[in-house]
Amino acid sequence: MKILVLGAGQLARMMALDGLPLNLELRAFDVGPGKVVHPLSGDSYEQSLAQAIDWADVITSEFEHIPYDVLDTCEQSGKMYPDAKAIKAGGDRRKEKQLLEQANVANAPHVIITDKASFEKALSELATPMVLKSALAGYDGKGQWRLKANDDANALYNELEAFLNANPSQAIVGEKMIPFDREVSLIGARAHDGSVKVYPLAVNHHYQGVLNLSIVDGKQSDALQQQAQQMFEAIANTLNYVGVLAIEFFVVGEKLLVNEIAPRVHNSGHWSQQGAFVSQFDNHLRAVANLPLGDTELRTPTAMINILGQDEVAPAIYSAPGTRVHWYGKDKRPGRKMGHINVSADDATQLIARIKDIAKLLPSDQFPGLHEYLENH
Repeated sequence: MKILVLGAGQLARMMALDGLPLNLELRAFDVGPGKVVHPLSGDSYEQSLAQAIDWADVITSEFEHIPYDVLDTCEQSGKMYPDAKAIKAGGDRRKEKQLLEQANVANAPHVIITDKASFEKALSELATPMVLKSALAGYDGKGQWRLKANDDANALYNELEAFLNANPSQAIVGEKMIPFDREVSLIGARAHDGSVKVYPLAVNHHYQGVLNLSIVDGKQSDALQQQAQQMFEAIANTLNYVGVLAIEFFVVGEKLLVNEIAPRVHNSGHWSQQGAFVSQFDNHLRAVANLPLGDTELRTPTAMINILGQDEVAPAIYSAPGTRVHWYGKDKRPGRKMGHINVSADDATQLIARIKDIAKLLPSDQFPGLHEYLENH
């Protein structure tokens, strides 16, 4: 089977690697230059998007910030999974909030801000502190503002107004700031027949808005896991979704609130390459190719450490027990996701010990989020 992936980054790369044992051939459409490329080598094919769509049996996506004309063209082929509606919901916080309300899943109280009147409505209904997020093109902490007190509201609105005036298609989603206990995410897959399999919850640690560490040790309560699966199924069924879907949650006591969704394989699911019998990349391909979904049970407690802005790590990490390094083949750039390290262990206690050993080989100035987490655990 032939699969065209919209986007040519590391997620397409890892899908291609897992597609080989399934006898699936993948090509990637690099949205920026508009080229069809091999997702591993980067070599270009002499194909237009229209020709690549004709070539493919299935079209899928590795990210949600795709021009609507590209999405709509692919959608018209009848080959796209998940469909354009799901991708658009992941790329526009306005549509995402509408989806969450339609699926009747709990999320942070919010107001869509487009002008001074709606900003004042947000101040009245949500109060401070408040987090404000751009509706479009916001990820990894980009396009976000914080309002801690009403005294700062006028100054912040001047900044928001300038942003909105410069970007007519934009809006701001104002959300009540939630005092949460921790952040978790659920990776799940839904097949063409509506069957669902989900992975265990991952506990995530962000630093300056960017995911630094995900830990899956099987210690989250059954009640939280079941609640997360129910919310996953509500969202996925509302969309008639096919593929892997990631949902990020705030944990407030024993209640989950959806923070955001990602209609694709996700950074917080990279642990599944070593920690599960079938990875998120494998299961996404199975889902879109109409193959049976694979085992999502936790094989071994595993943590994923993001490598940001660095193109090498200490050689000793390669021989550390239970450790695998995954590089993305990218040019080095500050803050860029260059790769990740998966650390596995026999149990949760040993996992923390191994993470601490690995951290000794990762400088705190290059991996501040990892060291911040360990200082508090």
